[in-house]
Amino acid sequence: MQNVQFWGETLRLLVEVAGTAAFALAGIMEAARKRLDAVGVCVVGFLTAFGGGTLRDLLLDQRPFFWVRHVEMLWGVLALCVLAMFFLRQRHFDLTERAIQWPDALGLGLFAATGVHQALLLELPGVVAVLMGLITGVFGGVLRDVVCNEIPTAFHDHRPYAVCAFAGGWVYVGLWQVDAPGWLALVACVSVTAGLRGLAVWRNWQLPAWRK
Repeated sequence: MQNVQFWGETLRLLVEVAGTAAFALAGIMEAARKRLDAVGVCVVGFLTAFGGGTLRDLLLDQRPFFWVRHVEMLWGVLALCVLAMFFLRQRHFDLTERAIQWPDALGLGLFAATGVHQALLLELPGVVAVLMGLITGVFGGVLRDVVCNEIPTAFHDHRPYAVCAFAGGWVYVGLWQVDAPGWLALVACVSVTAGLRGLAVWRNWQLPAWRK
């Protein structure tokens, strides 16, 4: 039993690290697209990577924050910022909005799963757990867009974004309720959330917009 719990916690940590890296990369690319300086790129990368998880920990009253418990994440994001800036300058990578959406979709799925997981461990109701997953997955991107002087993508893109995290969160809760293995619930939530967002970007699915 202890061995199963160990591997479950290890998988959760790996998912959180991967989500942090994916969102940091999306933030770096957006900052570079806006032609910010090196400090601006790092600030936007850090906000995107840690914003959603920090708000989740605040709402769940978790201390210290996840990036304080795992300080190596801070060094990892800083290294990613520096390496990405050199790579993007050397390769002259085309920083289109569409290119940014792919790491963003992956980060959305990974962070939605960790948010739901944390809430369920605290034995909170399913709907609260789903909302924690949604907040964890969406809020970092909201901060990124606000700092870059954009209306947040989650609110104006019209392609399903928060809806994808909401759907993936319920998949996690459903599998948790039937006592499915923890790794299966994590993988299913990531797959459904990131998969739906990827399909929405690829197929240009649209949610109804407010019309005058």
